This record gives sequence, structure tokens and C-alpha cells, in this order.
Amino acid sequence: MTKIVFKNIDKPEQYKIENYIKNGGYQGLAKTLKEYKPADIIEMVKKSGLRGRGGAGFPTGLKWGFIPKDSKKPKYLCVNADESEPGTFKDREIMEKDPHISIEGAIIASYAIGANVCFYYIRGEFVLCAQRIQKAIEEAYDKGYLGKNILGSGYNLDMYLYRGAGAYICGEETALLESLEGKRGLARVKPPFPAVEGLYKSPTVVNNVETLANVPDIVLKGADWFLSIGTAKSPGTKIFSLSGHINKPGNYELDMGTPLRHLIYDLGGGIKDNRKLKAIIPGGPSVPILTEEHLDVKLDFESLVQAGTMLGSGGVIVMDETTCMVKTALILMNFFKHESCGKCTPCREGTVWLYDILYRLEHGEGKKEDIDLLLKVCENIGGRTICALGDAAIVPVQSTIKYFREEYIAHVENRGCLTPFKFQLN
Repeated sequence: MTKIVFKNIDKPEQYKIENYIKNGGYQGLAKTLKEYKPADIIEMVKKSGLRGRGGAGFPTGLKWGFIPKDSKKPKYLCVNADESEPGTFKDREIMEKDPHISIEGAIIASYAIGANVCFYYIRGEFVLCAQRIQKAIEEAYDKGYLGKNILGSGYNLDMYLYRGAGAYICGEETALLESLEGKRGLARVKPPFPAVEGLYKSPTVVNNVETLANVPDIVLKGADWFLSIGTAKSPGTKIFSLSGHINKPGNYELDMGTPLRHLIYDLGGGIKDNRKLKAIIPGGPSVPILTEEHLDVKLDFESLVQAGTMLGSGGVIVMDETTCMVKTALILMNFFKHESCGKCTPCREGTVWLYDILYRLEHGEGKKEDIDLLLKVCENIGGRTICALGDAAIVPVQSTIKYFREEYIAHVENRGCLTPFKFQLN
């Protein structure tokens, strides 16, 4: 398997700039400033086919290209390090072990879009990450990779670390921008999109940590090299955060198009206690679940869509045969109703309704019509909110009913679960 983002992740003290440079760090930046104009970098990243690794999978170079060239307003780059999707912990490992790789990528991206200020927005709970990133920024200034006249090129860039307050909604780029401006993190109505009117009503690009960590090697090795990895429409690698009922949880960087079975059984060591696999969430709870019959699906954007789900953030959560799917939906809905920002009525009210119905089903008070009522409420949320949180919140309900309706029926008819799984949710 190819290693791009994680190629140096386990080397001793890679978080220190002297070790990062020793292992090839900042060569991509030096090449950028010496050999390429900003437009050349944008075209290179477009050609590479790099897509956002935060969840949406939007083409990175295309996003950069949306920044208006003739705007008299300042331009900004924001690094989205607000990793908040349950079961996803890839960006956290990058920031803790190899922080400079995302910083180098962010400097190159800032140069490409003409930004002279970059904000590194990091989740509030990530204390060690914040310490490592702040230290890395200071080291980059000391070595001349940030500040005035970077490497004698005439290009100037200042980078600031900003710590969020731990809101799931701030992983959405417009809510992140609201938070950066000192406001409550609420999603904005689009259009206008951030590329036109983002931070401080100025052209802004928001990129995920993992996305930017791919950029230095694309500059060094070229777009064709990146295109040679993975699949034609999903080039490169992807880091998958494997967790749940698995023998070897952790982060795994894989070529796009690697079969799900290989990740779970060959790399992850299979299901704990030799139990049977029941369900898999392939990209964080915001995407539909898969079952054992989908084990041979390939882990790339297109293949997962064909299987009825999405790549999402790459948080692969494995559930064995003891898992109650009604309880699973209840736990996830508890998360979504808590994290709803409350701006949109369908999401603010609908997530509470879904939770209440699931709660009574799980506690032996459900009615047969509750199953269809759950789906009806989902229909009244999906596609009716400003951001995608509403669409994400209905996914656990819809997909568990799709594949495990018999468990919902059992909760009505038997007033209990079909599985031995017991967990008390207060």
C-alpha cells in the first residue's frame, strides 16, 4: 500500500521541525515558490484529482479555482481541524505526530489562492493537537517558512491557531467561519459560497487537514504520480479510522479502491471474540450502514455510492452480532439531537421527535405504527435544512430500518431486543 500522509507518521519525534525537514519536509513548498506561479499549482491539483478528505469529497483544485482573481478584498485559507464525526480520528493523529505536513500543505494552498492570512481552526478538546500545531507554527516562523518574504520569494503569509469550543456543527465550513468571526457556530445560507463571500465577507477556502497533507507530495511528484494511485475517479490514498468490535482498531492509510474486506479482516484482524459481523458504518454515522453482504465493496467515492452509502470521513465502525440496531440508532440520535445548532426547525424539532420515538421503542413502549412514523419524520427533515446535519441525522434511522426492520418489529411485539446486547442510556 502507498503511504503519502502517513509515510513518516511513526518516525521518532516527527512533530519536531528538524526531523520533518530531515525526512523531506518543506521541499514541496520550496519547489512551489521557486518553480510555479499560483495558477500553476491550482491546475496541478485539479489535474491530480485530489478530492476533499473531510467528508464531502469535493475536488480540491476546483474549489481553489473558484476564488475570484480580480477581488480587491483579502483572501483567506482556513484549515478545518474540527474533527468531530464519531469514529473518526485520522486528523488527530496527523496533528499529534506529523503536524508540519498539514502546515506545509496549507502554506502551498494559501500561495495558490493568493491568501496572506491562514487560520488553523482546531477542535477545542484536542489539547495535545493544539500544543503540537502551535509549536509547529512557531518553528515554521523561525525557519522562514511563515512570515515575510518566505524563502526569499517575496510571498508573505501569517498563520494563526484558533481553538473551537467543541461544536459538531463547526465541522461544516460556514459554521466554522461564523465561529472564527466570534459568533455562535451556525450554518450560513448558500449562496453566496465561501469562495466568494467567506470569512469577513471575503473570498475564503476551507480545507480539511488530511486533504492539505496530500498537497506537498503532489507538488514534488506531480499530478500524474497521484493519479497512478487508487482509482481513475478516486485517485490517491485515504486514511480510514477503524473502530468498534474489531481486533486491531486504528488508522490505516489505503489506496482508494481497496476492498472493505481487506481492511476489516486482513488489516483489522477480524471481529473480536470470533463473533459474526453484523453491520459496518463505512464513513462515520452520517452515512448509511452496510452489512456483511457488502464486504467486497471497494473503498472509494464511486463504489460506495453504488452500494448505497458514502465514503464520508472514513470512520469505519464495525458492529458484531450482539449489537442491537434500535439501540444503535437511539445512541446516534442522542448525539445528533444534542449537536443540532437549532437554526432550522426540521432539524431542531425533528431530531428530538426521532429520539423520543426510538426511546420508547427501546424501552418496550413502542407501537407498530412507530416504525413508519420514524420514516415519515425522516422525510420531513431530509433536504429541508440549511446544512447537511439534518440529512445526516436521519441516516441511522433510515438505514437500520432498511436492513434490520425485524428488530424494530421485535421491539414492538416482544417489548425487547433480539440480541443479548444491553446498554443503559440515561
